[in-house]
Amino acid sequence: MKYEPTLAFARKLDTQDSLKTFRNQFHLPKVKGKQAIYFTGNSLGLQPKSAKVFINQELEDWAALGVEGHTHARRPWLYYHKFSKKALAQLVGAKTSEVVSMNQLTVNLHLMLVSFYNPTKTRYKIITEAGAFSSDQYAFESQLKFHNIDPAVGLIELKPRVGEFTLRTEDILKAIDDNKNELALVMFGAVQYYTGQFFKVREITEAAHRAGAYAGFDLAHAMGNVPLQLHSENVDFAIWCSYKYLNSGPGGMAGAFIHEKHASNFKLPRFTGWWGHDEPNRFKMQKGFVPMKGVDGWQLSNYPVLSGAAHLASLELFEKAGIKNLRKKSILLTCFLEYLLKSIDNHSQHFKILTPGVVGERGCQLSILMKRDGKKVFNKITKAGVIADWREPDVIRIAPVPMYNTFEDVFRFYEIFKQALN
Repeated sequence: MKYEPTLAFARKLDTQDSLKTFRNQFHLPKVKGKQAIYFTGNSLGLQPKSAKVFINQELEDWAALGVEGHTHARRPWLYYHKFSKKALAQLVGAKTSEVVSMNQLTVNLHLMLVSFYNPTKTRYKIITEAGAFSSDQYAFESQLKFHNIDPAVGLIELKPRVGEFTLRTEDILKAIDDNKNELALVMFGAVQYYTGQFFKVREITEAAHRAGAYAGFDLAHAMGNVPLQLHSENVDFAIWCSYKYLNSGPGGMAGAFIHEKHASNFKLPRFTGWWGHDEPNRFKMQKGFVPMKGVDGWQLSNYPVLSGAAHLASLELFEKAGIKNLRKKSILLTCFLEYLLKSIDNHSQHFKILTPGVVGERGCQLSILMKRDGKKVFNKITKAGVIADWREPDVIRIAPVPMYNTFEDVFRFYEIFKQALN
């Protein structure tokens, strides 16, 4: 598409947007009484207006039914984890038996590491990206120490080449091959939180398997952002949160994917809880854990219904919009933003976009490395009504989310940002 740096062009694109009505399904924050430009869906998604309806239904059923709501609520609480499966499977490209909503992201990561990181004397290394989100860093470190492995020895953190900001796929594949005899696990954030780089999931997974290692992915910044095909790409496991692009509320329900090839492998070690026990016999309270089939057998505790209700409200919108349609708009929004930023006079003296320029290698986030006065610029755009994200020491993260952001939002940000530079 040939872009134009005008408000009229932005409004034209909004008029043509087949997803434009979804913006009305969300509560939009205000700054000084005016509607904000909200570009931090990569940290916390906006609240769907339907979330209150979904939660109120559960509160009403709780009030009216008490404990009987477990079986007689409009959405019986005993089976609440099942209600999100269809939407989640569509988002990650999986079978419904391979996905489940449960726990929080780091809890799920530890559960997956219990099953898929079982080091031996010869195979004990983990490969990940340097600067992974801290929840992943801490989980890797503690798991290595739990197995009496020095993280400095067992954890390989891949850095970009000198002068570059993102990892080259060939360098990832080479590192996997170089360590193939000692490698136990390869795990990346599918979309890197700081740079916004969308890693090549299929290629990394295939390389890990050739090396005799498992392949896992943290989808915190990928879920609801980019289309995924975890089943066909043969990924072993993945975990995610739902409060970013999935708009399910602060601290909302997380989830996990486990490929069906592992579903009946009851020899895999796992930490168990009663909600993962064979459902028809769960309430017999008998000794001897019998896991449910598929990823459901990794559940620990009964489902938090009120949080799950908000999750369902957002997933309903994703089912209506479709991740492919959202991705199409996302590419247009992000490319328009990139075009406008690069049209600023002498922009290279002020900032550099860290995020890959190839659309297939990024989601909807652009990370802007400020070369001077970064925090001052950020404070100015904040006062002007932009809700964005500052990452020390010098990066502004901007995420035009296709579910509720507009091309006019992008243009207004560009004008404010350009003025702040001056």
